[in-house]
Formats: sequence, structure tokens, C-alpha cells
Amino acid sequence: MSDKTLRVEVVSPEGSIYSGEAKMFFAKGAEGDLGIAPGHLQLLTSIAPGTVRIQQPDGKEEWLFVSGGILEVQPHQVSILADTVERPKDVNETAAKEAKAAAEQLLKDRKAGTPEFSEAQHDLAEAMAKLRLVEMLRAQRKH
Repeated sequence: MSDKTLRVEVVSPEGSIYSGEAKMFFAKGAEGDLGIAPGHLQLLTSIAPGTVRIQQPDGKEEWLFVSGGILEVQPHQVSILADTVERPKDVNETAAKEAKAAAEQLLKDRKAGTPEFSEAQHDLAEAMAKLRLVEMLRAQRKH
């Protein structure tokens, strides 16, 4: 590893999902989007459901869907302990659309502040993040 790269580790309860070097790392933090470069200050935060993008030293990009978890940043290392992780090829667009519709219906039927409402909000965020990933990759393939 050089001073121009980060070591990136993404793990979930299923095991190590990604391990490698990166020029840049992007994720959706609980408070907004994060871009991490080598030498970044230390950080510990929760991450929201969304896409993780890893720019590798050779210019290629690795994309992952993360349902949430914890992100730890050291000056030359990024670690994610994720609840669940899916590679883009494993994201089921039809299932995500169905989950989005079901969550939207639950939000209409439930009262704000209830556990069911909070769970539906999380499910909606997760489904929408999966659909955004599918759309981003579809647009990328067109170029």
C-alpha cells in the first residue's frame, strides 16, 4: 500500500465481501454522503442503506449495496461492518420494486412513531437504494 491508496475491508455476518486497495471510497453516511481519500482523518459513523463505490488504483470501480452498518476510517484504511451486502449482479430489481411498494403502503397505513412505521421507513430506504444502484449501473453500461 502506498500513501496514495487506502486499504478497504467490507465484511458482513456472511464473512469478508471485499478486501483491496482504493484511490477513493464513497458511501452514504447517516448524516450524508462521504468521500474518503488516503490520509483522511479518523471517523466512526453509522452508514445508511445505499451504494458503496470503491475506486481502485487501476481506475476500475467496484460497487456494492450495503443495507446499513458501521464505517470506521483510519488515515489509510476504511472498514465497513455491514448488516448485509449485495453485489450489483445479485440485486433483484423486481423484488426491490415490490419491497418499495409494500413499504409505501405500510407508511400510509401506520402511525408515525410506531415500530412498524420505523421499520417501513428503513425498508423503503433500502429498496430505493437498491433501485438507484440498478439505475446507475444501467446508465453506466450505456456509456
